[in-house]
Amino acid sequence: MKPFVTATLLLSVAAAYYIYLPLPNTVCEPWKLMILDAVFRSFMHMGDLAHDLGLSHPIHVINYIVSKVEVTGPQSSKTVQVTDTSFAGVQARVFEPTTQEKEHHLKRGVVYFHGGGWAMGSGRMRSYDLLCRNMAEELDAVIVSVDYSLAPEAHFPQPYYDALKAATFFLRPEVLVQYSVDPKRVAISGDSSGGNLAAAVVQQMAAENKTSTKFKVQALIYPVLQALDFNTPSYQQNGNTPILYRSVMARYWLEYLNGNTSLVPLLLANNHTALDQTGVPEAARAKVDWTRLLPQAFQKDFQRVSPAQGSAQVVEELPALLDVRAAPLLADEEVLRAVPPAYIMTCEHDVLRDDGLMYAQRLEEAGVAVTRDHYEDGFHGCMVFSFWPAKFTVGTRSMWNYIRWLEEHL
Repeated sequence: MKPFVTATLLLSVAAAYYIYLPLPNTVCEPWKLMILDAVFRSFMHMGDLAHDLGLSHPIHVINYIVSKVEVTGPQSSKTVQVTDTSFAGVQARVFEPTTQEKEHHLKRGVVYFHGGGWAMGSGRMRSYDLLCRNMAEELDAVIVSVDYSLAPEAHFPQPYYDALKAATFFLRPEVLVQYSVDPKRVAISGDSSGGNLAAAVVQQMAAENKTSTKFKVQALIYPVLQALDFNTPSYQQNGNTPILYRSVMARYWLEYLNGNTSLVPLLLANNHTALDQTGVPEAARAKVDWTRLLPQAFQKDFQRVSPAQGSAQVVEELPALLDVRAAPLLADEEVLRAVPPAYIMTCEHDVLRDDGLMYAQRLEEAGVAVTRDHYEDGFHGCMVFSFWPAKFTVGTRSMWNYIRWLEEHL
């Protein structure tokens, strides 16, 4: 019996050591977040192991696990009809409310892009499926959840083009008529990398001005918007905070832009934007200057990381770092002036907090109405953790506030 007790004790200690992370006392339900993060880290470790053994790309392993656990079929209910379809060749799941209104009743419309670092996830995952069902019911809206192409098979600009094609297709007059959507009440939205795509698409459509129907509003949930500064105050403060670590975000960028992971240390050191690097124009640097764009309360006592000497290798190999379609924060003010009113959600315990805050400031300076929704107890990805078994109070709170904003402004 003693060996069994000893083994159990050792396993318990090992599990506790693996799960425990020192977290700020203001983060929502820290022990629950530790457990969730331990699950995610175990998936990533399995992916890295498979890669080291030459068996598979790590992202393939993670997506395989997620597909088995999270992806669901298009199951309709009494209140929402769910169908899988494609828009201009891009896969999408459509959620249509089944409320019996007058014959010619027009609904709202929302085009939504899921998160996952441009590499993981799907609009068919249970969390996004439930989110979109709630949106369809509460808003009496047709929700189009887009499954754009993912890395490592697809790199920038393919996911961006998928997002642009799907959004443009949905805004066609005949498609809006097919789904009984009011052309004056359509929104574009997304979380994390999906927020990146939503921001990039709405900028492009505003700049081109080719479609007769325009998005009325944009709603960006903790969006990732730039890769020139991996040492903003939020990157420095939350670099080791679940569930999005600073090094992992750098890896996502490299997967998206088809770069070698050996460049991660250079990105994290801001070597690509060192003072001697003429490949990054001053105009681009100014657009990510958090010492000007962030309120002092978020700057705290953090210092800028601007090495005197750096490496031209990163920008030479990854010119898309300066492409506004990949990094919407770099857009010119002329373009920003043309985009619709915005809702931007940010979380205190998120490396991407300052991306969203800087973008909100730039939009406001361009004359765009912005609603800032900041969660002091929030962490990256929290809004989709609104459902059992990974249900957080900040997730539920942020989800309903987001839906309420859409209800009031769309």
